[in-house]
Amino acid sequence: MTGGTAGKLGKLLGPLGAEALTVLWRAGRPLSVRQVQERLNQGRTDPLAYTTVMTVLSRLAARNVLHRSAAGRGFIYEPTVADVAELAVRDVIRDHGEAAVAHFVDQCRDEPQLRSRLMRLVRGDSGTG
Repeated sequence: MTGGTAGKLGKLLGPLGAEALTVLWRAGRPLSVRQVQERLNQGRTDPLAYTTVMTVLSRLAARNVLHRSAAGRGFIYEPTVADVAELAVRDVIRDHGEAAVAHFVDQCRDEPQLRSRLMRLVRGDSGTG
């Protein structure tokens, strides 16, 4: 992930939320809290507590950034967004509704692929997972 992308993601989710989502994107499969914690703690001087990581993942799931599924006595998490742009579009649509959708549709009128992706996002079908 480029510095610009990491910065945008951090602004949307906070630094730890951005790190957690990046770990899950890189994994390419659902991970448990413990697995995310282990990956986040690699190379860290002050390791993150299990409960800290669990709280961050739970909050991202509450925002529909992650999908949480029961697995044994715990949960596994996987991203519901494919990239930073999708996350940003979701937030704008959530915050501004119909006006935002109308603006996005108008802006991508001459770009059929972009318009198609926007329509999938509006329907809630990100095409991931």
